[in-house]
Amino acid sequence: MADEVKHPQQELEKRIFYLKTLYDLSQEIGYLRETNEIVKNLLLMIMGTFGTSRGFIFLFDKARKNMGAFTQRGFPPESFDLLTQQVMSGEDAEEDLLSSFNLKIWVPLHIDSNMSGGIGLGERLTGDPYLSDDQELLSTMARHGAVAIENARLQQARIETLEQSRKELEQLNKAKSRALDHLSHELRTPLSVVQGNIRLIKRKTQSQTPPLVKEEIYESLEKNLHRLSEIQQETDQIIRSYEDMEKKERHDRTDQPDSVSVETIELYPFTERIVGEIKTHTRHRDLRINLEGEKDLSLSMNPNILEDTMTGLLKNAVENTPDEGMIRVILEQKDRWIQLKVMDFGIGITKENQRHLWDGLFHTLDTELYTSGKPYDFGAGGKGLNLLRIKAYAQRYGFDISVGSERCRHLPTDRDLCPGKISSCIPCQKTEDCYHSGGSTFCLSFRVG
Repeated sequence: MADEVKHPQQELEKRIFYLKTLYDLSQEIGYLRETNEIVKNLLLMIMGTFGTSRGFIFLFDKARKNMGAFTQRGFPPESFDLLTQQVMSGEDAEEDLLSSFNLKIWVPLHIDSNMSGGIGLGERLTGDPYLSDDQELLSTMARHGAVAIENARLQQARIETLEQSRKELEQLNKAKSRALDHLSHELRTPLSVVQGNIRLIKRKTQSQTPPLVKEEIYESLEKNLHRLSEIQQETDQIIRSYEDMEKKERHDRTDQPDSVSVETIELYPFTERIVGEIKTHTRHRDLRINLEGEKDLSLSMNPNILEDTMTGLLKNAVENTPDEGMIRVILEQKDRWIQLKVMDFGIGITKENQRHLWDGLFHTLDTELYTSGKPYDFGAGGKGLNLLRIKAYAQRYGFDISVGSERCRHLPTDRDLCPGKISSCIPCQKTEDCYHSGGSTFCLSFRVG
């Protein structure tokens, strides 16, 4: 390489040019995540900077003993085989590469202990020689490229690790589902046998005078057997719901048409009927359930699925709202979306519990305080099956469901219990106080057309 006579102004202009070149290089390759893309863009930037029509970059993976990356411009196609043969034989010294490929400048490219390579350029189009400053600039550009490649490799390794973890988690979930499915089926038969034997023994013992076993014992046995049967049925529902969601995912991948019938539903009278049925179920409660909103909305939907979804949301709202409370059902259209909101002014859901709402077999009370109750009672002890089923419906039939909730500020944790009636709540002096202390809003969104 020839030396140059440096003048202050020329030196300043050259340094500014170098800085701009490095800045442009960082913008060009700093955001790329594929090694081959980085190498290609790096070579083009280098060739443009030095004004040459011939150049190559290669990376050799020592662990795998193959080319990790290779790109070239201006060399014949057989150059890759020649370079591979030379690198594999260990003949990758600077002098050998310069002579074999008629290079005018060469710098090594080091990524890590397993991967290294180099950058070589041919003569300049202007015929000017490469100077010592050019060697320095090319080495700096090579280091920038090495950092970008190393970051991309680390990012790719993280992605592969996450993907592997995701696949393992999917396999674990499938194994758990199969185990639950097996247990559910295995429980069904012995429960039926036990139930039949209890009835048979009850008839034989009760027919004697006096009865050998008190009636209360059979009532306790039948009650607990009934609870076991409910658990088996609920487990089966969870499995079916997850299977529905998996079917939806397969349906999306194959674009197979869904066989469920669809009808045009006039939303206001449809919702009005469901609200009336909910009011019938809650006659023993002191609640206001108000239907509000636009009366001319319609959507295409399977009516059974929509009714099951709306009933589940209303039941959830009723069981989380104390007596003397209020629930609002709102129908409205925003742009190309029809929204159905179920808004309660009940105890709300803690932020921690909101993350698990859609999991199934999840209740928002502290586990030690959880008890089963009658449907539509306050704090009835729902297990989240309604919400799980609604999530499965949403994924399968193409509507969105979202929730926003604020826990009652007087009941900050799951262990804090509401008395179940606003007038019995000491912190709430009047009904309006309760309305402003917490609540939840579930929103169904259906795209028009």
